Amino acid sequence: MVPHGLIPGKVVHRIDWTPSQFSIAVRADIDPFVAGQFTKLALQNEHGDWVRRAYSIVTPPTEYSLTGDLEFLIVAASQGELSPKLHQLQSGDSVWVAKQPAGFMTIEEVPEYAKQLWLVSSGTAIGPYLSILMAPLLSFEKIVLVHAVREKRDLVYRAQIETQLQRYARRLKYVPIVSRESVSGTLSGRIPALLRDGSLENTAAVSLNPEKSFVYLCGNPAMVKESVQALIEKGLNKHLRRKSGHFSSETYW
Repeated sequence: MVPHGLIPGKVVHRIDWTPSQFSIAVRADIDPFVAGQFTKLALQNEHGDWVRRAYSIVTPPTEYSLTGDLEFLIVAASQGELSPKLHQLQSGDSVWVAKQPAGFMTIEEVPEYAKQLWLVSSGTAIGPYLSILMAPLLSFEKIVLVHAVREKRDLVYRAQIETQLQRYARRLKYVPIVSRESVSGTLSGRIPALLRDGSLENTAAVSLNPEKSFVYLCGNPAMVKESVQALIEKGLNKHLRRKSGHFSSETYW
């Protein structure tokens, strides 16, 4: 029996970025969602048990309303229960999708004071930020998109990012970070260290200012935890619904 809340979906296309990192587009009739939110994908394992995992939606809501397709950026973890099975899916294959999206990493949650938005990600966690940027134009004075990866080939969706750089003109700054090889035009290192030594701010030409800046952090738990501490050291406070702050985070693994 299919668990409550799951609906059938069908893979309509896929992109293989690297041997383990890929995107799949799934046609499924889910409830309305907001850019930055996620839903769950599900398959049965060899024992017949259902395995579900949350994946952010790369597709902006405006595009989904036209196509009915949801795109997800995924890395196939060697020890994962679900991602290796998703990695095997081809166009026409079936996958189950949670009908109700969720998540609070949306523009609606950004405090009204913010004039500068930082979208800081590692690995596949860039996915929700692409949805946010590809949605109707944001009104912030400055937007900084940070994407930290291990190798140059992991810097995915470059064409879409270039389109957004042109669309936002000088208001959007893209800062790629590669940790395991030297790549021209990118920073080297880890996000927490680059926050602490000012490299991120210098490269973006945007200062982290408690009066103007709001930061979203999305990525592996260690990066998020260390970056949170770095932001606190810079005088920024965690954002809560009951008390406005300067940053919010979502772990993404």
